[in-house]
Amino acid sequence: MAAAAGDGTVKPLQSAMKLANGAIELDTGNRPREAYTEYLRTIHYISQALLEEVETTKEARETVPPDTSKMLKLAQQCLERAQSTATKLGKTRLKPTMPAAAPIPQPAGRHRRVYSDEGGKLSPFLPPEIFQKLQGAESQSSKKELTPLEEASLQNQKLKAAYEARMARLDPSQAMQKTSLTLSLQRQMMENLVIAKAREETLQRKMEERRLRLQEAANRRFCSQVALTPEEREQRALYAAVLEYEQDHDWPKHWKAKLKRSPGDLSLVTSLVSHLLSLPDHPIAQLLRRLQCAVYSALYPAVSRAAAPAPGCCPPPPNPGSRRLRPSQSLHCMLSPPEPSAAPRPQDCPPTPPLQPGPVGPPSPLGDTASGLPDKDSSFEDLEQFLGTSERQGQGRGVQPEPQLQQLKSAVEEIHNAIDRLLSLTLLAFEGLNTAASKDRCLACIEEPFFSPLWPLLLALYRSVHRAREAALSRSMELYRNAPPTAIGIPTKLLPQNPEAKGAIGYPYCAAAQELGLLVLESCPQKKLECIVRTLRVICVCAEDYCPTPEATPQAGPQPIAAAAIGADDLLPILSFVVLRSGLPQLVSECAALEEFIHEGYLIGEEGYCLTSLQSALSYVELLPQGGLAK
Repeated sequence: MAAAAGDGTVKPLQSAMKLANGAIELDTGNRPREAYTEYLRTIHYISQALLEEVETTKEARETVPPDTSKMLKLAQQCLERAQSTATKLGKTRLKPTMPAAAPIPQPAGRHRRVYSDEGGKLSPFLPPEIFQKLQGAESQSSKKELTPLEEASLQNQKLKAAYEARMARLDPSQAMQKTSLTLSLQRQMMENLVIAKAREETLQRKMEERRLRLQEAANRRFCSQVALTPEEREQRALYAAVLEYEQDHDWPKHWKAKLKRSPGDLSLVTSLVSHLLSLPDHPIAQLLRRLQCAVYSALYPAVSRAAAPAPGCCPPPPNPGSRRLRPSQSLHCMLSPPEPSAAPRPQDCPPTPPLQPGPVGPPSPLGDTASGLPDKDSSFEDLEQFLGTSERQGQGRGVQPEPQLQQLKSAVEEIHNAIDRLLSLTLLAFEGLNTAASKDRCLACIEEPFFSPLWPLLLALYRSVHRAREAALSRSMELYRNAPPTAIGIPTKLLPQNPEAKGAIGYPYCAAAQELGLLVLESCPQKKLECIVRTLRVICVCAEDYCPTPEATPQAGPQPIAAAAIGADDLLPILSFVVLRSGLPQLVSECAALEEFIHEGYLIGEEGYCLTSLQSALSYVELLPQGGLAK
């Protein structure tokens, strides 16, 4: 972590994000040709880095590092932006020779249209029926044992093929041999069918006896004096299916023996749940796919209705001072600073150089953006008063439509119920997991595969609910993206004292902004929360690097945020500056979703403190145009 924050070795992922950020700045600065070149250079760098990683680690390990999937996703998004930029270049080349065409009225919003970068693309989300087919493709592709009748049918086909080949070799004069071969074939085929039918009847009888025996075991497990609810009856049926699966496979017995020998080994829990959910024919894995399809089918119409304009209403005219909301998977939304306003701006205005401490450079086209910011000596002492003002401002901005909020609440409740059902069935199947620590680890292992295909759609619904807050945050990012750190309230002692001598590149706390940008590459709440914790740790490392204390002694490993040298009064302004530089207005929705889906135990620990700090910084940045803390 310290190496990523200081002047040491930089991770390939962070270097790739720097290249992508430079390409986006060129793209937003109306320099599409240079941006196209930088996008391709970023893709080339990622491919070279991944090739070198494969060559150096092919003998050491077989697993893929976690940064590899992030770099592949970043390369895919850079490729999409490069294609969009290439299309823009083609239109620009044809523009002088083509007459100006009248704007074509857009058709009425369809159910598959959601937020998009170009405003006319179809939704990146698959319809529920296609999503369900993709989820079930893996289980259908697994090997299936043939029944006795199917085996007999295959044997008869082979016999018939051999009979036809032999008959073709006989002369027409050998009629007696042909008749003998025909009768022999019919006799063998009939014997195969009779034997297979008898075997299948015996197998079905044994399977039925075993099913009844296992059903009685499940009934004893779920015995109750009162009638079972529909959920309990379904749970009993699933448990009986698990017992039947264990009769045909030996690996569950081996894992139960391992858990019994090492009850406190959490690595066994992680390996067990990962192996369990990777088997498409296991009842718990099948339940996981069914629940994912149910949640996806509930989210998709809500997101489609939220994105489509109201019937009979024309879309509102674009506001010159506002930004268009972009999807969570967009590279622009992930890394770039807010795009320039649509208002007229001078053509000869040079791009703003990276911020360095000292005198502020030439004024931006938007005017003196630091005039509405707090004085450099002000701090976050009046944070409570500000947060109260933030709540009142949020209430004054208007309440979201009740149906939309109700859809979000219903989806959240359905997700919680689905995860609870998966966890309870896993604990029923493996009683060795029924401890507090094992339950928490099992829950974390279930959440990652559960949320991976659902998070983009879930986040789209959150973004539609928090659209007004994201627009306000995007406006603040656009207005104050060139503001110096001291204008946000960062003390000069926590800034680089002599950046030229140290060879600093970029703006202060650049490593923290890059770390925060990695949050949108994750699709699991737990990993997103870990990214926020790493961001605050990078801030602490950078602050200690900028302002080393003589009595501070370096310690190995990451230190808790509470043990850092800076306090909350210094941490919040720095975090607000990092939020401004991240260019991620969707952080409002990300934090709202994290607050709902992370485990309750994390809310009172270091993770909860980091999430609360980020939410406070977002609220502060959101109200900067109103002078939320200006004195």
